[in-house]
Amino acid sequence: MIPLTIRMQSQDNVAIVANHGGLPAGTVLPDGLCLCDAVPQGHKVALVDIPANGAVLRYGIAIGYALKDIPAGSWVQERLLQMPSARELNNLPIATVKPEPLPPLEGYTFEGYRNADGSVGTRNILAITTTVQCVSGVVEFAVERIKAELLPKFPHVDDVVGLEHTYGCGVAIDADGAEIPIRTLRNISLNPNFGGEVMVVSLGCEKLQPERLMPPGAIPINDQRGEALDVVCLQDDSHVGFMSMIGSIMKTAEQHLQRLNQRRRETVPASELVVGVQCGGSDAFSGVTANPAVGYCTDLLVRAGASVMFSEVTEVRDGIDQLTSRATTPEVAEAMIREMAWYDAYLARGRADRSANTTPGNKKGGLSNIVEKAMGSIVKSGSAPISGVLSPGEKLQQKGLIYAATPASDFICGTLQLAAGMNLHVFTTGRGTPYGLAEVPVIKVATRTDLARRWHDLMDVNAGTIADGTQTIEEVGMELFQLMLDVASGRKKTWAEHWKLHNALVLFNPAPVT
Repeated sequence: MIPLTIRMQSQDNVAIVANHGGLPAGTVLPDGLCLCDAVPQGHKVALVDIPANGAVLRYGIAIGYALKDIPAGSWVQERLLQMPSARELNNLPIATVKPEPLPPLEGYTFEGYRNADGSVGTRNILAITTTVQCVSGVVEFAVERIKAELLPKFPHVDDVVGLEHTYGCGVAIDADGAEIPIRTLRNISLNPNFGGEVMVVSLGCEKLQPERLMPPGAIPINDQRGEALDVVCLQDDSHVGFMSMIGSIMKTAEQHLQRLNQRRRETVPASELVVGVQCGGSDAFSGVTANPAVGYCTDLLVRAGASVMFSEVTEVRDGIDQLTSRATTPEVAEAMIREMAWYDAYLARGRADRSANTTPGNKKGGLSNIVEKAMGSIVKSGSAPISGVLSPGEKLQQKGLIYAATPASDFICGTLQLAAGMNLHVFTTGRGTPYGLAEVPVIKVATRTDLARRWHDLMDVNAGTIADGTQTIEEVGMELFQLMLDVASGRKKTWAEHWKLHNALVLFNPAPVT
């Protein structure tokens, strides 16, 4: 076996072991360095002697400081490092990077569903919005009946989903922060994949009343209907027994299915893609293979005029200077700083900080701390200028590369990107996850060939070929771009769609629960 290590920058004094199964102590690397310790795959080996208090450099930055002398050839573990303090949010470079504009990428299209408001869906789905968790069981029962008895009559409708969640009552609905889950649910209901058909199931006594969720003007007017908000209220006096409720939901759903069934795909430019990029179950290869490939694809999408959102506050916080310098304007940079400051304060209220982010799986995969994880996470954003910022739950209104501030939690981030209006999701993973969303297709990218081999019917793209040396970042990035167009067009299904795997929606609620 040829020992393989990956060094990210010439100034780095550590490299990660690429060999499956790691390398045993005594292994001699091609440059003559002998390993003092056995080093697992993805974990770091010291390339030179690192003195106590010396910086441990990966990605060209200090990911930690040695708590004691670390001899060359040693396994650089988490317990040997002191994590750096978070970067202050002042004196940052503001809109200082002014790259030469990349040439437009023209001629790429997909087959999508054009909506009355100008947005484009990649799927044709009936979504049933719920105002409160209390109705979730009823809606779930109704959805199963609708799928079995009604959906076969409407062959041009892809699916029926209940937008179920754990919000709506027992909450301080007028407190600071309560606007976040409310606008999140409102904007999810208006996702392009739902064709403007808004149907709500309410209990009747909940704090989140339908008219608060969808106030006048919230739903784009359809000139053909102009009707009031379509609500089925379970506490309505007309309902006598459970099956009366189910029948009412099914009757209402059928009217929406009839309209959705009239939609047809049409050729639209790639600029109509709204892509959310995210990572979960990250490992040390995330920033080497999958995320750089996604970053290359992000640049392709931006060149094609599309919208791309990257997120996860705690997973970019340590690279805030990289982000503010790439802002198109000082106002965009200041908006990013405000989101970071808000989240710092949010964590502090819970007596936590960004260090709480890393998971046991991240660490087992070679990531020592959030600083190292953040450096590998940011590269999903590619190199394009950052042209806009969204607060949690807000709806996207512009093209280009957008920073959508969200928690790093996979399912909360995905929920908020849905609210922003994404019609396609890309999710990278090193440890592996069956993550999916019922509302949009999710393309999953494996960081390692071994994961892609073992989870061959869950991973859609193998970026591990980059570490293997059989493909370049650019080749995998273009492969992903082409797959996006095929998936968006309905020509291909993701594995998550094939198996009908999806995570629950989780609304971010920083306000008190009563």
